[in-house]
Amino acid sequence: MSAAAVRVIPCLDVDAGRVVKGVRFDGLRDAGDPLELAADYDRLGADELTFLDVTASSAGRETTYDVVRRTAEQVFIPLTVGGGVRTVSDVDALLRAGADKVSVNTAAVARPELIGEIAARFGSQVLVLSLDARRAGSCPSGFEVTTHGGRTGTGVDAIDWIARAEALGVGEVLLNSIDADGTKSGFDLELIGAARQAVSVPLIASGGAGSAEHFVPAARAGADALLAASIFHFGLVTIGQVKAALAADGFPVR
Repeated sequence: MSAAAVRVIPCLDVDAGRVVKGVRFDGLRDAGDPLELAADYDRLGADELTFLDVTASSAGRETTYDVVRRTAEQVFIPLTVGGGVRTVSDVDALLRAGADKVSVNTAAVARPELIGEIAARFGSQVLVLSLDARRAGSCPSGFEVTTHGGRTGTGVDAIDWIARAEALGVGEVLLNSIDADGTKSGFDLELIGAARQAVSVPLIASGGAGSAEHFVPAARAGADALLAASIFHFGLVTIGQVKAALAADGFPVR
């Protein structure tokens, strides 16, 4: 077992300056103000925060910069921001706004060279590959990369893609299971295990958390960090309960 602490990361899906959450990206409902939630999570022991701009239109981008700026001013844990990142200059602007790390997804699938360009400019440590994977018998690993919030299949094998992305320079992988997303039925352990065997960079597991107990098998499957949204936003589970469950199973936590 790694001596590094397993990180617990709330995810704020931001749309037009508000936090939203749905099931498999559908049926979005309001979950609160991102600054208030971020401050709460900082106080309650979150190890990091992830902001995903779920609409990421150019009009929404300025809203995101403003939210990132204001959050970074009052929260002192690492902040990862993603959604609609298409260029090196997008990364530059988010880092200047106060992000510690930036995640890329759709644009990197469309043009993998983007990973190397960002890593060369800013270093791998700021670059997270965000990946929405779903089960697909057509792919050798059984998992396919999707884009556009899980709605569009690419035919690209998800496990091959994360291995390639690591070689291109990503410093971390945020692996979201579309099949499990928002279901509260537990993380996709098969997906986590396959990804863990394919890459050596830190692996963040996302999608499916419904109880504090769900986090333990995901850590056992190889996740270095565990991300959740609705169960934290709506008060179903606390960060403290998750860390207590992990610690009780022998995992170091902060």
